[in-house]
Amino acid sequence: MPPLHTYTAGLTNAQATKLRELVDELGFEFSPRPYTIFFAQKEKLSVAVYEKGPKVLLQGKGIEDFVSFELEPKILGEAKLGYEEVHSPEMFEPHFGIDESGKGDFFGPLVIAGVYTDRAIARTFLEGGIQDSKRIGSDAKIHQLAKMVRETPGVAFETIVIGPERYNDLYEKFGNLNNLLGWGHARVIENLLEKRPECPRALSDKFADERVIKQSLFRHGQAIRLEQRTKAESDLAVAAASILARESFIDWLDREGKRAGVSLGRGVSAPIKEAARKIVERGGPEALRKFAKVHFRTAHEVAPHFYTVPPPKREWRSSRNTREK
Repeated sequence: MPPLHTYTAGLTNAQATKLRELVDELGFEFSPRPYTIFFAQKEKLSVAVYEKGPKVLLQGKGIEDFVSFELEPKILGEAKLGYEEVHSPEMFEPHFGIDESGKGDFFGPLVIAGVYTDRAIARTFLEGGIQDSKRIGSDAKIHQLAKMVRETPGVAFETIVIGPERYNDLYEKFGNLNNLLGWGHARVIENLLEKRPECPRALSDKFADERVIKQSLFRHGQAIRLEQRTKAESDLAVAAASILARESFIDWLDREGKRAGVSLGRGVSAPIKEAARKIVERGGPEALRKFAKVHFRTAHEVAPHFYTVPPPKREWRSSRNTREK
């Protein structure tokens, strides 16, 4: 197995304190880093414990020895490195992982992606550092990992980009986001089944009753076993799908923003509202449908006479943090 270049694990606050004491004893040198409880380095190995989580990120050389002889026995209290197939055997069995990007962003499409993995593919993803796209802050890293996913031998993948105009039409047809998501997930599963018809199951994050997806599957997709669970992105296939979806989403924002002459950012912040106002000023309120999800409250705020106030939210909420629906 190739050597690891990165490793991450969740910690309790007590474990973070204990780890700081341990690396201090081992002669690591500390230096400040943003968003960290501490950052320490020794030779070519760095240990960063981030406030959010908290979680530890190891980078550099010598990770396997540090995890096996220091982190696991002295801090985590359990051996996981190299035992992923023991702890999570289902992650290495053939299945599709499905995830989406853009559902909480005013601008841009809804992108739904799916990736087929088996044991060999999953091992390649694990060794290559595939992880949930929300834990990756760099667009360049997203592109790098997406390229690796696509080039992995034996992999099958599918990405559906529902641009804002089509998204707005579908949202009005389905009436809520969960039904639209279920339809999109079903389309990705159907397309993946064309490539890997023998695949027995599909896994996604829990956003609604699985019947929402099941009812949208065509006849030849009805036999596949659907699984939904919270934090499904810990599964390598779902994590890989999240990376492909994120790449398509950021590429769309960049391409269409240049075409429109407006910076199309993520989320629903004040700069996003300002960009929306510019689009309305230049092309009228109807122009927003080309770039944005107009059921968001932001559309009403920038064009109150054209877009109505969204009704009170009644949708089932998943455990994942979404910025606005």
